[in-house]
Amino acid sequence: MKMHKIVKLWAVPRSTSTAFEWMMRQRGDMTCFHEPYGEAWYQGEAPLWPRLTADSLRTPGLTFDSVTRALHEAAAERPVFSKDFPHYIETLWDDAFLAPFTHSFLIRDPAKTVASIVKHWPDVDPKELGFHEQRALFERLAARDGTAPPVIDSDDLLENPHGIVSAWCAAVGIPFVESALSWEPGARDEVSWWDGGSFHDNLRNSDGLKPQPRRHADISQASDFAKGLYEDVLPAYQALYAHRLRAVPA
Repeated sequence: MKMHKIVKLWAVPRSTSTAFEWMMRQRGDMTCFHEPYGEAWYQGEAPLWPRLTADSLRTPGLTFDSVTRALHEAAAERPVFSKDFPHYIETLWDDAFLAPFTHSFLIRDPAKTVASIVKHWPDVDPKELGFHEQRALFERLAARDGTAPPVIDSDDLLENPHGIVSAWCAAVGIPFVESALSWEPGARDEVSWWDGGSFHDNLRNSDGLKPQPRRHADISQASDFAKGLYEDVLPAYQALYAHRLRAVPA
């Protein structure tokens, strides 16, 4: 089966990744998926979520294999964009699984990611952060290809959306569509399979990726639990940060 390009954005939680995905949906030239492997990891027939309970939601027929089939079937029709987190698929990593994808990465200062996710999930399991898995996948792909896959940093993206998205589009081999950086506020049902979309209030109220001043996050006032998470994942973030894309000049 001949496939069009499948562009994967491997992110971490609370990294502006859904806003980036929403921008991709505005393009209109790609079929977009919202964390399809995450849905299987959290609530498929054989979920791997570490905080799983007996009454956690399960979706009949949803498996990692069914997600892969859906991505490939969509790519038989037209190009695909899919945002996901690497810890969802670490059990699947082999050359055959990874080969059909055009890989890229979205990182964020873990002080910001940790503070945000602990606010939503005070009992978050360290496995749900995904920084270590993100680094491992990045390094595997870099070793395979002999060059680092594209990396964008959330702070760079928010400071200069036009320049960073332009650079990313060039790196993954798709045209830049400037109009996709703007949209109307409103419902975001397409990205709301988890909990009705409780994580996406900011996205519902937003009207685009607009330049924002860079802000520093102070982890020193956080809980000991949050500070421990931050210190654990910081080296993984720094490893990818060294390879981040720079903005295309206006």
